[in-house]
Amino acid sequence: MIDSIRGQNKTGARMAISRESHSRFDEDDDASDPKRAEMPHANVDIPRIEKAVREILLAVGENPDREGLLKTPNRVARAYGELMAGLSQDPRAHLRTVFHERYDEVVMLRDIEFHSLCEHHLLPFTGRAHVAYLPDGKVVGLSKLARLVEGYARRPQVQERLTTQIADALMEELNPIGVACVVEATHTCMTIRGAKKPGSIMVTSALRGIFKENPSSRSEILTLMYSSPNNKV
Repeated sequence: MIDSIRGQNKTGARMAISRESHSRFDEDDDASDPKRAEMPHANVDIPRIEKAVREILLAVGENPDREGLLKTPNRVARAYGELMAGLSQDPRAHLRTVFHERYDEVVMLRDIEFHSLCEHHLLPFTGRAHVAYLPDGKVVGLSKLARLVEGYARRPQVQERLTTQIADALMEELNPIGVACVVEATHTCMTIRGAKKPGSIMVTSALRGIFKENPSSRSEILTLMYSSPNNKV
């Protein structure tokens, strides 16, 4: 158990779980947030994307000048600015406003919804991330965990790297005793093309510190993550 490893005389580690729906993240921002706004869009080259999209439409045999497609290149360009918004920020910056608390139990945020783009096909993959850490004197506001996930998701990405980036950022910025991140997602690059296996879910995990080194701690944190009633994407 986590507590026994830390030399504390407890019968078991009490896990403090914080579950918030994604729609409440902005409402629950702490006072350190400079503003309560959507993530700024990436500074994309709109005319260049418009030209490229027009060429794609021509290449597949479509008429980019017909009514339904006339504004499509501009719509796609603006959509990429939103979908790639994470490229214009450093997600770790959200972890640099901390509170010094002698809190020695697990902090977990489950079911953080996200959407990202597979960098191999530029098709969406969407799902949920479950993030937990065992503090060693420093904690962050809950909304920062959600923003961390979003910052790494909103860019061309692969799920394996997304998972490790979240875990490594928490480990390196907060210096906790342990970090666990599990990501579950469906990938349209294999549900609507290629293998065409709708309903399939990819699961990745990244464990750091005590959650990787100690089997009982690892089992405990993963059991807690999967106890969520929404553990299916």
